[in-house]
Amino acid sequence: MNALLVYPKYPDTFWSFKHVLKFVSKKAAFPPLGLMTVASMLPKEWNKKLIDVNITKLTDQQIEWADTVLIGAMVVQKESAKEIIQRCKEKGKTVIAGGPAFTTQHKNFPGVDHFVLNEAEITLPLFLEDLKKGGPKKIYTSDKRPDIKETPVPLWSLIDFKDYASMSVQYSRGCPFNCEFCDIVIMNGRIPRTKTPEQIIKEIQSLYDAGWRGQLFIVDDNFIGKKEEVKKMLAHLIEWQKEHDYPFQLYTEASTNLADDNELMQLMSTANFFKVFLGIETPCVDSLKECGKMQNATRDLAEAVKTIHNNGMQVMGGFIVGFDNDNEGIFDAQINFIQQTGVVTAMVGLLNALPQTRLWHRLKAEGRLLQDTSGENTDGSLNFAPKMGRQKLTRGYKRILSTIYSPKQYYQRIDTFIRHYKPTARTRVTKKDIKAFFRSVWSIGVLSNSRLRFWKLILKTGFTKRKSFPVAVELAILGLHFEKITKKVNQQG
Repeated sequence: MNALLVYPKYPDTFWSFKHVLKFVSKKAAFPPLGLMTVASMLPKEWNKKLIDVNITKLTDQQIEWADTVLIGAMVVQKESAKEIIQRCKEKGKTVIAGGPAFTTQHKNFPGVDHFVLNEAEITLPLFLEDLKKGGPKKIYTSDKRPDIKETPVPLWSLIDFKDYASMSVQYSRGCPFNCEFCDIVIMNGRIPRTKTPEQIIKEIQSLYDAGWRGQLFIVDDNFIGKKEEVKKMLAHLIEWQKEHDYPFQLYTEASTNLADDNELMQLMSTANFFKVFLGIETPCVDSLKECGKMQNATRDLAEAVKTIHNNGMQVMGGFIVGFDNDNEGIFDAQINFIQQTGVVTAMVGLLNALPQTRLWHRLKAEGRLLQDTSGENTDGSLNFAPKMGRQKLTRGYKRILSTIYSPKQYYQRIDTFIRHYKPTARTRVTKKDIKAFFRSVWSIGVLSNSRLRFWKLILKTGFTKRKSFPVAVELAILGLHFEKITKKVNQQG
């Protein structure tokens, strides 16, 4: 059996980092971890190829080689997935699909022969057994949550490390919180499940043995969902990093209650975590209560950000506008919070109702759900009728982006961040980093309208906070990407 695994193209968003990948000679930010893991679950005797459409075009010859095509996709990739499905069906191929885009909206993909939905550890073996018997069903679904202690190591050999800026591994699934707009509970449940320390170390070792060095994204729904288990794992990870001279710089996603636990923050810093993404969402307490994000509503969010910065980890923040409790003052409130806290990487998006979430069901019951979501909360689209009014909301949203990603505000935010940041991560300066710096000198320090601010940042950081110099350069480069995303959003209707 020739199995072709295909990862559809994702659009140009804050998370794509498309406009700055050239600085580090990469083609995509992250690899298709889900498909590489599924590949390890397929029969060993199958011939497997993986095509990441974000890296290279899918050719007719590759489709013709395959006996079956397996597609995994998120909602934001659905348009690309539909194109791939159509091409494969035109050539008479059997198409198998799974992942978030299909789990909640499989009826929107009529060309798929077999849907392997929910978590593959449960549904993929059922499909493979029926396939072996010659009678696979159309849909495989399950509400069971597998023990991910049995999840195999991803098949790293299917990709070329040189194409990616970062690698990814997964330690846990699920999140103890149940925010109204979030689909994590639908996909992975509210009870976090973790891999064993030995298992995750084996996975990281396999990545090391395959030749990867550099940034490593722990892609959990909420890395600190089970704090005591995480602390046990981190003790093993610290020892492994020390023995191998810290080859990986780690980052992850967590909840704001990370700031409550000094021991956990110190363990993460010691293990070489240097960034953490937090779903901050909004400084409006009423909006936080509205969406059920009580873990944020009951704390000083600005202090939480400062505490994490003081513990050696840069906060990347997710922010949302468009809640029912948002009024026209929310736009200035978001701008002020982002600027004052020094959250440089501020991923601000419009609220969208993802399929089957509590928000989706509520808005549908209220007659306010208008259409399917694009899955992309920075494209200016809305799939529901906001109480504020569509025009006011989109206009205010664009004003947030235009303000926080203007050169003046952006560089002010870097300065605020660096003042509070106490870097602890061990990093190696590579040839790639040196090339990126000199490219930034030309692209920003010579050609950009931000050149004076760039040189002020570089000189000030170089003389007064040398340990922060690499992150200062990185943030200056990232500013080019955020600036272009902002321009794209503002050009949309």
